[in-house]
Amino acid sequence: MKTLKNIKYIGLIALAVGFTGCSDESDFEEFLDEPPMDAVILPTLTAGSADFSNFVSLGASFTAGYTDGALFVAAQENAFPNTLAKQFTNAGGGLFTQPLMLDNTGGMIIPIPGVDDLPYRLVFNGSGPQRLDEFLTDSGATVPPVTTIAGVNLGNTYNNVGVPGAKSFHMTAAGYGSLNPYFGRFQSSAGASMLGDAIAQNPTFFILSEVGGNDVLSYATSGGTGVDQTGNLDPTTYGGDDITDPNVFAQVFNGLVSALTSNGAEGVVTNLPYITDLPHFTTVPHNPLDPTNPDFGPQIPLLNSIFGALNPIFNAVDPTRAIVFSETAASPVVIKDETLTDISTIISAQLNASPTFPAFIAQFGLPAAAVPSVANLLGATYGQTRQATAADLLVLSSSSIIGKVNTASVTTLIGQGLPQALAGQFSVEGVTLPLEDKWVLLPSEQVEIKTATDAYNTTIETVAATSGLALVDLNAILSQASTSGVMFDSYNLTTDLVTGGLVSLDGIHLTARGYGLMANKFLEAIDATYGSNFIASGNVAVAEDFGVTYSSTLQ
Repeated sequence: MKTLKNIKYIGLIALAVGFTGCSDESDFEEFLDEPPMDAVILPTLTAGSADFSNFVSLGASFTAGYTDGALFVAAQENAFPNTLAKQFTNAGGGLFTQPLMLDNTGGMIIPIPGVDDLPYRLVFNGSGPQRLDEFLTDSGATVPPVTTIAGVNLGNTYNNVGVPGAKSFHMTAAGYGSLNPYFGRFQSSAGASMLGDAIAQNPTFFILSEVGGNDVLSYATSGGTGVDQTGNLDPTTYGGDDITDPNVFAQVFNGLVSALTSNGAEGVVTNLPYITDLPHFTTVPHNPLDPTNPDFGPQIPLLNSIFGALNPIFNAVDPTRAIVFSETAASPVVIKDETLTDISTIISAQLNASPTFPAFIAQFGLPAAAVPSVANLLGATYGQTRQATAADLLVLSSSSIIGKVNTASVTTLIGQGLPQALAGQFSVEGVTLPLEDKWVLLPSEQVEIKTATDAYNTTIETVAATSGLALVDLNAILSQASTSGVMFDSYNLTTDLVTGGLVSLDGIHLTARGYGLMANKFLEAIDATYGSNFIASGNVAVAEDFGVTYSSTLQ
């Protein structure tokens, strides 16, 4: 008699009729032996050549289940390695343990000098992402306390060694837990390394996922400046924000695979996507200044008058630097472009020599004696500026400051002799105060990221091929998601922030449903390499089992 486990019924109504039509036990057994014509008989699951009895995962944020800008219990339970482990159980897999957080707040108090506490997870407040504690405060609800790292030092070894923020070379570093609290809370000892804790499990099968992602991500989220601007969106600052040298990466990755396969274990590795396809870099448009905005539109004539004094200089040096705001269409923000030749001294000299400049500054209530200081100020401010183009990528966090008055700039300008009102006018982020490079990924910085990613992927793909490991092409998956979308059962997942279903509220990490899709991509690669048949036998993640947001009531 065939088992129900290996039969999938397409016609649920026909199935119900079949049951109700069975008058006794013999009829029921006959029904099982001869299923309805519209039934699909799935093959019995086989593991192929793979041994899943001791499965270990090693990686970074995705491996840990990081989502919505945080790590918390519900997200960890939906981590793709945990979903894989559930399928592996049906093919001889054993117990899969994870270093679960103590709650669902996502926050963590860290008593380590120089390391910031980690914020609460993001929730959707009806219009956009907001930190849970802020949302609850605004709603008049009680804000739950967050976990303290000192209270959750688990000091053990776990099957899931996924550590948010870990770069490639961090995985082999002894004592890394002293720098990264996510590893510090569960490292086996004070001097442990991620790799050491992984191989201590003596895995028979492993996944090595998204190694190298943080090696470029921290540079990208900081706008290429080396200064993290994510507000702990992902703790990628551990170890600096520069792009890891591809030669260093190659040495580390080869070492990781060599160590994990030393006892004959088989496994899966992933290449890296182009992270600039993620909504963290594609959501904020280069031209968000709307003339219908009552706080911006009425200021356009004055703004064009101010930049009208500079545009002749810009046009003489480089016409692409001219700054003009449209009264009928959305205008680009003003940015500082560090790749431009600094013409500060030219601007200052031209304005000082201009016979009309004294009259120009007089309209702001400034005396002619202020010409030198104002000329120098404008030169210093606009020496490397231009309006953004579609080729520039504004990081998601820039949306919180564009159009806002920079109070630090106001204080500085007042100190230089400008009246407070005028200092405020010249301190509007992205309008009169050029956005600093930390808010923008310039085309040249995007090239650096792509070049490094390509180099990392060449290493990963070569090592996978020579070691006989399965390979998941995350690069192709994200590329498809960012264009036409990727189907997961009846859902078309895209990279649109909030609405796309693939990427979580932080704009970088996946939703639970996105991680479910990722698990299936791993199963496809495992089937292709090791002769298993997870996909054909129906032992897969089901989209309906995974949501795309977590409720604010989940604490």
